[in-house]
Amino acid sequence: MTELKKHIEEIKEKLHQWSHAYYVLDKPMVDDLEYDSLLKELIKIETQNPQLITSDSPTQKVGGIVLDKFEKYQHKTPMLSLSNAFNDEDLKNFNDQIYKEMENNNYSFFVEPKIDGLSISLIYSNGILSKAVTRGDGVFGEDVTVNVKTIKSIPLKIANQLDYCEVRGEVFLSKKEFDKINHQRSLNGEELFANPRNAAAGTLRQLDSNIAASRNLDAFLYYYMDRETIATHSESMRYLDSMKFKINSLGKHCTNIEEVIEHIHYISEQRSELDYEIDGVVVKVDEFDLYEKVGYTSKFPKWAIAYKFPAEIKTTKLLNIFPTVGRTGRITYNAALEPVQLAGTTVQAATLHNADFIIDRDIRVGAVVKVKKAGDIIPEVIEPIIDKDFDTLEKFQEATHCPECNFILERFEDEVDQYCPNKECPRKIIRAIEHFVSRDAMNIEGLSIKIIEKLFANNFVKEIKDIFNLKNFKEQLIQLDKMGEKSVTNLLEAIEKSKLNSAEKLFFGLGIRHVGKKTAQLLITKYKNILDLKDIDWNDLEEIHDIGPTVTKSITKWFSDKTNIEMLHTLEEQGVNLKYLGQIGTKFSDSITNKNFVITGTLSKPRNHFKTILEEYGAKVIDSVSKKTDYLLAGSEAGSKLEKAQKLNVTIIDEQEFNNLIGGKNEN
Repeated sequence: MTELKKHIEEIKEKLHQWSHAYYVLDKPMVDDLEYDSLLKELIKIETQNPQLITSDSPTQKVGGIVLDKFEKYQHKTPMLSLSNAFNDEDLKNFNDQIYKEMENNNYSFFVEPKIDGLSISLIYSNGILSKAVTRGDGVFGEDVTVNVKTIKSIPLKIANQLDYCEVRGEVFLSKKEFDKINHQRSLNGEELFANPRNAAAGTLRQLDSNIAASRNLDAFLYYYMDRETIATHSESMRYLDSMKFKINSLGKHCTNIEEVIEHIHYISEQRSELDYEIDGVVVKVDEFDLYEKVGYTSKFPKWAIAYKFPAEIKTTKLLNIFPTVGRTGRITYNAALEPVQLAGTTVQAATLHNADFIIDRDIRVGAVVKVKKAGDIIPEVIEPIIDKDFDTLEKFQEATHCPECNFILERFEDEVDQYCPNKECPRKIIRAIEHFVSRDAMNIEGLSIKIIEKLFANNFVKEIKDIFNLKNFKEQLIQLDKMGEKSVTNLLEAIEKSKLNSAEKLFFGLGIRHVGKKTAQLLITKYKNILDLKDIDWNDLEEIHDIGPTVTKSITKWFSDKTNIEMLHTLEEQGVNLKYLGQIGTKFSDSITNKNFVITGTLSKPRNHFKTILEEYGAKVIDSVSKKTDYLLAGSEAGSKLEKAQKLNVTIIDEQEFNNLIGGKNEN
């Protein structure tokens, strides 16, 4: 057995070496026949001796595992989003802001393409890939390890033998593989993927790893999560390369912002020649030890920015203009277009926003129009081209009735949008339910828009409260087309689980106009129970940060409708939680709610960790110290913000005092 183990290790080492040469270096060491022959030998040995199969075996890249669902995983360090730059001036402003924070520290940049794929976190334990997690909402992602293991450019085993080693990057699908997949789907009569990113996302979330293995995903890695032994991003990239990860060859160290801009222009020129989609360029401060000094905004790191390429503009013929209705009743006008290639995808429809937008630009059916992708995502009609035939085309007339229920459309005061006022409008109800079950609201997995439409059409769900009665119709649901026992069971479990959510998720899910996720969090944190909001004073609402008269009026109007109150009572009777569950311990102080905090200096954990906790208690985290600042949470090397806080007599606290304020939550 010892000799067999040794032989297996020799085969594995050869296959790893050949795979790295082929998929990462693009320099094959052997032909396909030799590689496949050795892989088959390994498969045969492991089949006969399953006790010798290890997680780092190249056979694990073949697929074969089928999951019931993906498990949630909390990132050790949040995966942050980036703010955007759209031109050279934005980049210079980005540099100016960093310069102000540096206090004579030298700094440089690293510039690399922004791959149009999905962010991934790879975790290695003692050199073996143990977990691969999607970005998710930045705090929680999905464990997609079985599918990531099928990506041939990602090593299952690395030389780093630490107990915990985390590497981050981007999973993508090459243009060549994308075309191949869509060609096959076309032959099979399946719906085509819209673009490589959607195809990659759909592949990574396949429960059957055989499908993931067949689609040849790829990955660039760009971040080694260790700032103690490695000092710069440049050094981090060299280290990843030495560990046989695939890194992007267009990444470059730049000493100043002028070099950054020059390299961005170079990457932009190469864009059309690349075999993968990029939608911009990422610029980062190279020196890790400056990250805390440069700091963070409430949403983004200030030491990095994403430069977005200018939108590509094409012309095509406008075939039709048609309205659709959303969950609030708002009417959106859409364009049907002659197919046109735009930013790597075929576009046949685009948004026209509202009636005023169309009238102001005199957009007419039959005209040739300019089309772009806003942020390389949403197709948008910009304007018509005035040619010799333009005046013969009929001018646009706005809709007077809802396209779904035929109710007369209305406008709110000071708003350009039209609305359907009918509470019974089918499309409004379906879209409202879609919002209610979405990730930021009740997060009920399995209730996609297509399933909601199916349940609505078959009279199982006609309003929100019906969702929680679906358990009484399990057998009937199983009989519905493409539902099945397993998917119905999973759905009903997800519905029951959602009843335990803290009330801010339910409150956001109710879809009250102007009440976003943050507003819902603030209100429920303060008042603790959704039903308590119906009795609050109008003036009390406006005293809360970020809640003005528009939001106040909307909430008050919603609670004045008796049917809404009845719905809340019904949900409560069905076991849905209406109370705030975020309070930790008994030391919670209402004095934190609605207070302004500034965070500065080097702390024991990332700035976003403290920000998240404060926002759970209804506090507001702002960027700069002013007379309106209530607290400054200061770590070591706090710098100019500490000095300003001292001059303005702002209350300054350290981590221990912070822990006392919030009842020890930071110590958990």
